Amino acid sequence: MTDSAKPLLPGSTLGVLGGGQLGRMFVHQAQAMGYFTAVLDADPTSPAGLVSHHHIQTGYEDPQGLAELARVADAVTTEFENVPAAALAALAARLPVSPAASAVSVAQDRAREKAHFVACGVPCAPYAVIETAEQLAAVAPDLLPGILKTARMGYDGKGQVRVKTAAELAAAWASVGKVPCVLEKMLPLALECSVIVARGHDGATVHLPVQRNLHREGILAVTEVFEQNLPPALIQQAVAAAISIANGLHYVGVLCVEFFVLQDGSLVVNEIAPRPHNSGHYSQNACDVSQFELQVRTLARLPLTQPRQHSPAVMLNLLGDLWFAHGDAEQTPPWAQVLALPGAHLHLYGKREAKRGRKMGHLNVTGPTPEAARATALQAAALLGIAAF
Repeated sequence: MTDSAKPLLPGSTLGVLGGGQLGRMFVHQAQAMGYFTAVLDADPTSPAGLVSHHHIQTGYEDPQGLAELARVADAVTTEFENVPAAALAALAARLPVSPAASAVSVAQDRAREKAHFVACGVPCAPYAVIETAEQLAAVAPDLLPGILKTARMGYDGKGQVRVKTAAELAAAWASVGKVPCVLEKMLPLALECSVIVARGHDGATVHLPVQRNLHREGILAVTEVFEQNLPPALIQQAVAAAISIANGLHYVGVLCVEFFVLQDGSLVVNEIAPRPHNSGHYSQNACDVSQFELQVRTLARLPLTQPRQHSPAVMLNLLGDLWFAHGDAEQTPPWAQVLALPGAHLHLYGKREAKRGRKMGHLNVTGPTPEAARATALQAAALLGIAAF
């Protein structure tokens, strides 16, 4: 179909494929701006579905569900990178969809993702694609030690195996079912960071400040964002690389680009997420335009304004483990004590059951200075039993 450049104004209905917490926060933001919302997700208790005007309870590839979403919505986005690209393409034949299936499909395949980074001139870790026994045998010795990653359906550290030798690599490939994989050389990391960029239909781009991240067991644990949290030259390089990657995809929507900072100070791209990201959650309380408002604006073809961070911030990821801090019996964390701290902003996702390792919410801590925000966040972490950072 031919897209119109006309904005979708409040009163229109914005749809989202996926009913998780990112969809929930998108729905809340869209509703705050005066939009109706529609969610397609098979789970009757999905966090986004529970708060949306319309909840279509079907699978992502169900033709009747997609037809119903196209009927009630004026435009559609996604909150989950593993939504089938074919579903996005089917919807795009009926109404505006962003990001496009072509961009999401690149993010769904690590081999295509790496090739895109190379095409954009953005450095990434040395790697090899392994799809056959011949490619396995041809892996260069200098790529080891490395991390074997399944090319598809991997996130939050899933589908990844660290290997030191050719024998370990062969065993690891067998353990994942000999599916297509990418082997990445392990590099000496100093820290991790990310950039949230929003790109409109007209090619205009804006971005959030560069986020400094700490992961534990492959899951984002802490994000710190404040002026001079990273060297200015590194910040400039990360933003330029993120915009180059978005432009190369002809991307429309919110895109997170994750980077590794090496011990020599150089920057390499790790991966992209074609959606809002945990590391951008702080923007809900520390910026005048959050990543979810940027998602609404890009989908509705509204003007993009450069976000301004007004408060230093720390974001703590809240996993289901916090509900089991004192054993196997589930207990509510001490929210009253946490919320007594200045600048503490609690965001829970409406999930009915806490499970270890499950993302249940996040805590944004803002303060007048980076030192104040960090000190309060450490107090909150101690109250919750989260490891210091």
